[in-house]
This record gives sequence, structure tokens and C-alpha cells, in this order.
Amino acid sequence: MPNDSRNWNQRLPEFLTEAETLLAKSEECLSHLQLISNDKDAIDCMLSTLLKLANKANALALEAVSEFSLHLHGLLSHAQNHTALHDQALGALKDCFTLMAWQLELVDPTTGKLSLDSSEQTSLIEAFAFQVGQSPCQALPVSRPMTLVSYAQKQA
Repeated sequence: MPNDSRNWNQRLPEFLTEAETLLAKSEECLSHLQLISNDKDAIDCMLSTLLKLANKANALALEAVSEFSLHLHGLLSHAQNHTALHDQALGALKDCFTLMAWQLELVDPTTGKLSLDSSEQTSLIEAFAFQVGQSPCQALPVSRPMTLVSYAQKQA
């Protein structure tokens, strides 16, 4: 679905810059987890950045990015409670972040579409889910992420 917002083209570059920053922060947390297994602060940081990324992508109707982020968030939040994030799981998560970064580069700046086959995304989610001992379906987003609404929008 193309974006109808009049200022969407102006908001996309800002989103892409912020998304890159959020992914870099997630990768820093991932590197930290490779050194200190199951560090709660690093996991919480990664969960927070994935949720922010999902919300911001959803606000621009970038469904592929939003849903991928939410799915990873769900799997990771379940994994931290039940399973150690071992090297193979962290490697699978890194592969997911790499694909997400690549997808962000391929967002059409005019339409906001990401014209890609979702099979690689699905396969990476399945690989991460397998590594953390879950079914990929366990973490499917139940609903869309909440979007932030400015005070001016609330008053309208």
C-alpha cells in the first residue's frame, strides 16, 4: 500500500537515519551479549530499539520492516525468559539485523514499498526461533504497534 501522507517523502530520510541508528544500537547490544551471555540490560536495550523501530516503521506504513521488527521483538522477549542466548542464536539474530539493514536501503523513496520476496525474512525468523527453542508462530504480532501521537494531533 503506497503512502498517502503529503509529507511522507520528507519524513522517509529522517526515518531511515533513525532506523540506521536503532539498528546500530541493537548490533552493539548483540556484540555485548556475545561477550556477556544473557546480560539483561543488553537484551532490554535490544527489545526497546526493536520496538521503537517497529513503531516508527509502522507510522510510515513500512509493514515489512515493522512486522519483522515486531516478530524479532516477540521471539527475543520469550527467549530471555526461557532460553540462554547462545552463540548460534546470537548469530541468527545478527543475520536478521543484517537483512533488516539491507531492506531499509531498498525502500522505494517514492512509494515506500519494499518489493522483495519475504522468504528470506521468514527463513531467518525461523532460524532464530529454532535457535531459541520456539516456534516462529509463537511470536507473531497480535496487533499493530502503537504509534506515537503528538499533542497537536490529539487536540485535532
